[in-house]
Amino acid sequence: MVSLIPQPHPRERRIIFENISRPGWSNDIDTYVAHGGYEQLRKALGMQPSEIVDAVKAANLRGRGGAGFPCGVKWSFIKRDDGKPHYITVNGDESEPGTFKDRYILHNDPHQLIEGVLIAAWALNVNLAYIYIRCEFPHAAKIVWNAIKEAKARGLVGKNICGSGFDCDIYVHQGAAAYICGEETSLIESLEGKRPYPRIKPPYFPAVLGLYMSPTIVNNVETLCHVVHILRLGAEEYAKMGTPGDGGTRTMCVSGDVMRPGYYELPAGAVTLGELIHDICGGLKPGRKLKAVIPGGSSAKVMRAGEVYKIKVKAQDGTMIDKEVAMEDVVMDAASLAAVGTMVGSGGVMVMDDSRDMVWALNNLNQFYAHESCGQCTPCREGSLWMSKMTTRMMAGGGSANDPATLKNVADNIAGRTVCAFGEACSWPTQSFLAKFPEEFAARSANG
Repeated sequence: MVSLIPQPHPRERRIIFENISRPGWSNDIDTYVAHGGYEQLRKALGMQPSEIVDAVKAANLRGRGGAGFPCGVKWSFIKRDDGKPHYITVNGDESEPGTFKDRYILHNDPHQLIEGVLIAAWALNVNLAYIYIRCEFPHAAKIVWNAIKEAKARGLVGKNICGSGFDCDIYVHQGAAAYICGEETSLIESLEGKRPYPRIKPPYFPAVLGLYMSPTIVNNVETLCHVVHILRLGAEEYAKMGTPGDGGTRTMCVSGDVMRPGYYELPAGAVTLGELIHDICGGLKPGRKLKAVIPGGSSAKVMRAGEVYKIKVKAQDGTMIDKEVAMEDVVMDAASLAAVGTMVGSGGVMVMDDSRDMVWALNNLNQFYAHESCGQCTPCREGSLWMSKMTTRMMAGGGSANDPATLKNVADNIAGRTVCAFGEACSWPTQSFLAKFPEEFAARSANG
C-alpha cells in the first residue's frame, strides 16, 4: 500500500497532512477513528468552551485562507451566552490562484475538518454549521457529505453528540464558483441565496451581523483542521512549532518553475524563500535563473530576484535596528513577508524563472481579476477591466508610451476605494509588477 502523497521532505512536519501521508490511508470514518480520530472532540466536550478559545489564542493560530487574522481573537468576538443563534461557515471556496491545499483535505481527510468544525461549534455555542464548497469541486462536496453522514451515524454529528447533550448539524453548500465568494461577507450573502456582493464593514462584521444577521464565524478549511491539533499537542507545544505570532505549521503550495512543485507542510518560519525553492523544491529548471516570486497567492505583491530589503528587527537590548535582507533570505512567515512589503496570504508560492515575460504574467492576472470582479464598486468593476485591456493591448504590440503611468494611475485609484479587499487584490499585482520590472513595461510601450 502506498500513501496518497509523496513522503515528506526531511524539513517538513506534517500534522494536517499526516493522515494523508499514511500508507493505505482511506477517507472513511473507520480509518480516521483507528488513527485517533474524534478523540479531540471528546476531549473538547469535557472542557469549558472558554478554555478552548483561550487555547486557540495561545497557540497563535492565524487564518490560513489569506487574510491571516488571529483565529482565537476572531472567536473571542462571539459572546457565547448572548441568547442569539450562532453559526460557523467553513470557507472551502479555495479560489486564490496558486493555492491548492484545501481540496486535498476535503478529498482525503474530510473527518479531520468535521472534527475541527465540531470543536469550534462547542466552543462558540453553535448548533448549525455550513461547509461552503465551490461547484468546481463536485467530488469534494460528495465526499464531505458522505463523511457527515458517517459521523452522524456514529453520534458525532446531530443530536446529543457523544452523549454530551450538545447538538450540532453540519450541511454542505455548493457555491457557483465565484472568486469573490472567498471574501467572508460575499460567502454569507451567497449562503443566504443572494447575489454575492460584499457587505460594508462596519457594521456588517460577521461576528456581529453575519449569516441571517446573527453572529457568525467564517474560517478556512485548513484553519479549522489546525484546531484539532492545538488540542492534541497543547497550545504551548503547537505555538512552538512556529514563530511568535504565527504558530503551528503552514502549507506552502509551490507552483511554477521549480523541479518539484507541490505542497509542503512546514513549521511557520522554519525556512527562507531560498531554502524553499532550492532545497525543498529541488531548485530551478536546468540552466534557468530566478526572476520573481509571488509568495502568497496571486494577489500578493511580487518579489524580484536580487532585491535587498531594509527591515526593522529587535536587537538584543530590545531596541529596533535596521537590517538588510536579501530576497532569498526572507523567512516564510507572516511577519517577515509583511516586513518586506508582501504577504504570506494563502501560501500559494508562484516561482518564475528568467524565461518569463512579466508583462505576459501581469496580463494573465489582470484578465483573471477583470473576469472575477463582482461589479458592485465602480473603481474595481471599471478599473480591473481597463487594466486587463491595457496589458492585453501591450501584449498585442499596441502599447503606448503612457501605458505604464496610466496603468499605475488606474491601480492607485482602485486600492482603498472599494467595499471589500478585492480592490487591493486586483491592484497590488499591477502596482508591484510596474515597480519591480519597469524596464519590461517600458519596452512593451516603446514597441507600440
